[in-house]
Amino acid sequence: MNRETSTDRICLTLPTNRACSPAIAEISEEAAYAARTFPVEVDLLILDSSDEATRSEHARVVAELPVTPNVTVHHLDEARQRDFLRHAIRHSGLAEQERMLELMLPADLSYGACTNRAFLIASALGCRSVHRRDSDCTYQVFDGEKVFPIHHELASLGKPASEASAAVSETVLEPAHAHRPVSMVGSSFIGEPSVDIAEIERLDAGVYHDVVSLWGPVDWSDEEKRQLVDESFKGAGTEPFTGDHATLTLVDPMRVDMSNIGFHHEVYERVPLPPATDTIGSDYFLIHLVHDAALPGVLHNRHIENFYTPYRRTDAGFRAYQMRFVKFLLSMLYLNFVYDRMGSAGAALVDDHEHVRGDTISGFLGESTGLDRTDNVWRLDRVSTSYRKLGGRYAEFAELMDARREQLLDEAQSDMEDFALLIDAWPALVRAARDTGLRTAVGLGSADG
Repeated sequence: MNRETSTDRICLTLPTNRACSPAIAEISEEAAYAARTFPVEVDLLILDSSDEATRSEHARVVAELPVTPNVTVHHLDEARQRDFLRHAIRHSGLAEQERMLELMLPADLSYGACTNRAFLIASALGCRSVHRRDSDCTYQVFDGEKVFPIHHELASLGKPASEASAAVSETVLEPAHAHRPVSMVGSSFIGEPSVDIAEIERLDAGVYHDVVSLWGPVDWSDEEKRQLVDESFKGAGTEPFTGDHATLTLVDPMRVDMSNIGFHHEVYERVPLPPATDTIGSDYFLIHLVHDAALPGVLHNRHIENFYTPYRRTDAGFRAYQMRFVKFLLSMLYLNFVYDRMGSAGAALVDDHEHVRGDTISGFLGESTGLDRTDNVWRLDRVSTSYRKLGGRYAEFAELMDARREQLLDEAQSDMEDFALLIDAWPALVRAARDTGLRTAVGLGSADG
């Protein structure tokens, strides 16, 4: 679909690899709210990587959703996602096409890759924005009504900041940025911390500080690390919603969460997210890019409510999640370097048309892959020592981690190489997705199944 003739089509997406029938029902309510409150057509996109039995249950829930004017539901399992990607990648003419498919749909869990698929499918559908939610979140309720974040997202996204100021409570933005479009609208969460390490803090506050501080630059001062630990992973705390407040500003990346975010297409069609596997936080890159490029955003207070799924409490779930956390810590050697370069580049991150320069970002990533690994060896040593101090299943995990040390170090570097490769290929993939469309690529008829 040509975006020029359908400027008000949006994509509300829910990527999932777990049973989440309540979340599907709830996000459909948000889609209906968007369609009846704003002049938009909503493509509700459920990207389903769960097992066959769970997908079947999800399909039943989707089939029973009420028909809503201007809302189209797309429930795509991985087979249909793969069909779309193969079609688009083939149409792109890129070399290493199987490699591109692997980066877009890896065998292992990837928070960045699942969102990249949503970005490409949104482009194929002609959407002007993508709005992401997660399956382990729910909406707050105020005065008997669910508090939908899309209210603020659609009120501002894509508008020049000078116009968007009418829809917010306050504006904290330099006049020099007023002509730029609002590129991101987001909020945070209340409830359980976004990273499942609260037990560490309960067991030993000192160990918690040592471990959490590892995601910051190693040369930070003790005070900087303390502030980082105090702010990390806790979202907006526990205070419930009592009324709207929204600020037009350059949004602090520490104040928003990827379960509660909307991006304008001029951002995600220029630069994708890191496709790193089994790495928490790999989907947060664009939040930093929008901020460092001085692209206006809106920070609001319609926080999502976060909760933990039962799987995280199992031994297997614990080991998997802790490994994702460790890989996140190792990724920061490279990402902190890139963020520092982006912060210094500032206005150079966009061209004369206010478009983000993907080649500049891939250049920074290329530089980062030559960094000495000593800091990451130190990070692994600190995690191992800390977890052994905690004992029990943490000490057992430290044994598993230590056995994979070299592999983990290699993967942290190769993940950045993969990201740079995907950025360079991204413009061709986006063009191919637009040309391909969704229905032709996955063989859908008049309704998605």
